[in-house]
Amino acid sequence: GGSSPFRGLARVARRRLVALMLSVARRNSMTILLLARLSRSAFYRTAPLGTAPRAALSESRCGRQCPALLLRTAARGIRASIATDQPTEEGGEVTSDVELKSEFLQRMKWRGFLAQATALQELDMKLNEGTVVAYLGFDATASSLHVGSLLQIMLLRHFQQCGHKPIVLVGGGTTKVGDPTGKDTSRQLLTDEVIAENIAGISRVFSKFLTFGDGPTDAMIVNNADWLGGLKYLDFLRDYGRHFTINRMLSFESVKQRLSRESPFSFLEFNYMILQGYDFLELSRRHDAIVQFGGSDQWGNIINGVELGRRCDGRQLYGVTAPLLATADGKKMGKTASGAVWLNAELVSPFEYWQFWRNTADADVGKFLRIFTELPEDEIKRLESLPGAAINDAKVVLADEATSMLHGAEQLEEIRTTAATLFSSGGGGAADTSALPRVQLTAEELAEGMPVVDLFLRLEFAKSKGEVRRLMSGGGARLNDVKIDDPGMKVSADAFGEGRTLKLSSGKKKHGIVELAS
Repeated sequence: GGSSPFRGLARVARRRLVALMLSVARRNSMTILLLARLSRSAFYRTAPLGTAPRAALSESRCGRQCPALLLRTAARGIRASIATDQPTEEGGEVTSDVELKSEFLQRMKWRGFLAQATALQELDMKLNEGTVVAYLGFDATASSLHVGSLLQIMLLRHFQQCGHKPIVLVGGGTTKVGDPTGKDTSRQLLTDEVIAENIAGISRVFSKFLTFGDGPTDAMIVNNADWLGGLKYLDFLRDYGRHFTINRMLSFESVKQRLSRESPFSFLEFNYMILQGYDFLELSRRHDAIVQFGGSDQWGNIINGVELGRRCDGRQLYGVTAPLLATADGKKMGKTASGAVWLNAELVSPFEYWQFWRNTADADVGKFLRIFTELPEDEIKRLESLPGAAINDAKVVLADEATSMLHGAEQLEEIRTTAATLFSSGGGGAADTSALPRVQLTAEELAEGMPVVDLFLRLEFAKSKGEVRRLMSGGGARLNDVKIDDPGMKVSADAFGEGRTLKLSSGKKKHGIVELAS
């Protein structure tokens, strides 16, 4: 607390500084009016939803009366605009109290598919007026999709059932770049041949959930390599790169996470978000697609496409995201101790797939029934409220519905026959084991006896020998329905008998067959 003379000098200095600023501002009224326009534009681009526009003062009200305030408002707005470069599209989390009129969005809301959306009420009106075209992208990073992608496929299925046209975009082009979202390291670069094989593998699944054809609501598959492959680099940068600012791209969560962890982040990956935005523009031009669906981790990339459509074509586009699912214990959806739960039968057998759903945690039953089945709301409420052990009946319904949708009713009947015997008391009946996961061993491999621990690993019932030993010590490991107590036990060819098969069980619900090759 200095003496009062110094405080008085400070007040005088402040008054003179303000007077000087006002004098400069009055002499530059044209500059101020220009800043006002910029400020108003910047305000509307950066203001939170629900903020009144009074802060962006009009020229007529304030342009000549309070230029200093206007200058400060303009500078503040411009700084915010430069720092964030947020798009003009309003959007955000879809709350439970929002009122929706279209059949599709109403259905998606109660089933739990909605996380975020742009211009939701406007999109709701369009969906209520007639057929809308929307798309969802899948990169070809593996030969099969897994259960983690099933929510997105179900979203497209509901979209088509409500009278709209879904487009499945396979990323023949973007897979060459690699989506950095949710990754700590760069994705492995795949060859054209591997990408083509992966596209063929993942495409087989879509026809089981969607109806394809030439009708107005029939689904179609497109490959973004068709337009990305022929782009000229300099032309693309001039025509579209100028609409993306580094400021905003650095603000994306996927980018910030990689940089904060000091993980290498290549320029190749940095371009992914631009290409995804360009996909939206191309699909709106080629197929009149006005909606892009995706997971909530894709929100920033989707907004890029919405904004690019507005800037380049003056087109109103929309984005809708679904939540990223996790199980009740916080694990990523579609992952088990044995690995990913693939949708292609050659990677995960129909019985294993059925078992995955049958083993759902009690706390997840209601959520999964809403998302992965088409049961009506009343039936789902009844099933999820079953008390005590009766909740297992709901799990069987979930497993039946999900498996039938992917593998068909005939395959489900085989699974039911197998499960009825395996899960009955004793579990040793003459069940049809054709649906169970199996491995083949040769007599040469068994010549000196194979540790029974290795058999559990071969069936992928565990990831390590230590895990198998813990299973045995807990009484959960069985060979032909007989508990295994000795972790050092070995199995020879003689153990297979006339049927040339052995049945291994991990707990009460996981079973597999070891077959002696002829």
